[in-house]
Amino acid sequence: MSYLGNKSIRVHTDEAASAKIFIEFIALIIRNKFYACLKEENKTPDRKPNDMTVPAAIRELEKIEMVRQLDNVYRLDHAVTATQKTILKAFGLDAAYIKYKATEISNALKI
Repeated sequence: MSYLGNKSIRVHTDEAASAKIFIEFIALIIRNKFYACLKEENKTPDRKPNDMTVPAAIRELEKIEMVRQLDNVYRLDHAVTATQKTILKAFGLDAAYIKYKATEISNALKI
């Protein structure tokens, strides 16, 4: 669990410690799902081994962001890159889905 930053549990109650351990358990499940999906994508012949690690994939996906433009509409700040498309493909998603969700979020924020 060292990937999740739980070197120490600094809480005041047993209930808080249990909640923190539960959240870390859920995060570990999600991380393992990321790992399994990326491992399958790494098996393709055009990829170098360990080309997409979980931390690297998360850092790359964090670059997908929306900004509010002058017309008060939120849009993707940049186009989805080839690396991001590869990572999204590992999860069964594509750039069109990201654009669709960005439009949905933008419409929800108008209200």
